[in-house]
Amino acid sequence: MPAKLKRAAGVTLLVGAGRMGSALLKGWVAQGIEPLAAIEPAPHPAVEDFARRNRIILYRSVEDAAHLPVTACVVALKPQKLRTEARRLAPIAKSGALMLSIAAGTGISTLRRAWGREALIARAMPNTPGAIGRGISALYAPKNVSANARAHAQSLLAGLGETLWVKREGLIDAVTAISGSGPAYVFLLVESLERAARAEGLPAESARRLARATISGTGALLDADSRDAEALRRDVTSPGGTTEAALRVLMEGSALAKLIAGAVEAARARALQLRSEDEG
Repeated sequence: MPAKLKRAAGVTLLVGAGRMGSALLKGWVAQGIEPLAAIEPAPHPAVEDFARRNRIILYRSVEDAAHLPVTACVVALKPQKLRTEARRLAPIAKSGALMLSIAAGTGISTLRRAWGREALIARAMPNTPGAIGRGISALYAPKNVSANARAHAQSLLAGLGETLWVKREGLIDAVTAISGSGPAYVFLLVESLERAARAEGLPAESARRLARATISGTGALLDADSRDAEALRRDVTSPGGTTEAALRVLMEGSALAKLIAGAVEAARARALQLRSEDEG
C-alpha cells in the first residue's frame, strides 16, 4: 500500500491515470498545483515513475484514498467504467469536493444519482492534443456551482491548453463531436493523403513525411494567422491552378462539407445515446 499523503487542505485527486489523466497530472505539476494524488488500479510504469519523481501518491482503489481531504476530484474514466465506479466516489462528492468529469456521454443527472443532488459537479470535454499542452477543453457547470468553483475547474484543465465554457449541457455533446473526436478526423486525413501519395508513385517514407508535415505545418500556420480558414484557403488557391482543380473535386455539391457534417452528427448522436442510456 502506498504511503499516505499528509493531511493538508487542498488535495487535488485524479481518478484514472490513463492517457488523458496522465496529461492532466503533467499539466498540474507544470502549473505548480499541489498536493496531488491519483487513483489507478493498474498504472503504467511511466506513470509510476512520473508520480514518484513528482511526489504524487498513487492509490490502487478509492477506498485506499478515503482519508484524503479532497477539494477537487477529476474523474478521467471511460464512460463504461464510470458507470460501475461512480457510486464508489460518492463519499468524496458528499464531502463538498468539486467533482469534474471528463467522460463523454455521461450527464450530470446521472452523476447526481450516484453522488447526490447537492454535489458540485462540472463536466468537461478535453481532447488528445492536451497531451502536449495544445488541446482545447469545453466546460459546463449547473447553477449550484459557484464562480470560484468554476474558476477552479477551469484552472485544472488549463494545463492541457485552451478552455471555453458552454451555456447548456447538451452542447457538450456537440463539443465531443467536434473537438473531442476531431483529432481522429485529422489523423484519417493524414492516412488518406499518405495513401494517395503512394498511389501517385511516391515511396512510402516520403509519402508519410509529406502527409504528416503538411498537416502539422498547416495547423501551425492556422494557429499563427488569425484570419478565417476560408481566407487562408484562398491564399493557397491560385485561379486555374492545381489546388483549384483538387478543391473542385472536394467541394462539388458541398461533398466534403456534407461528409464532415454527417460525421459530426453521428458522433453527437452517439454521445446523446450514451447519455440517454445512463439516464434511462
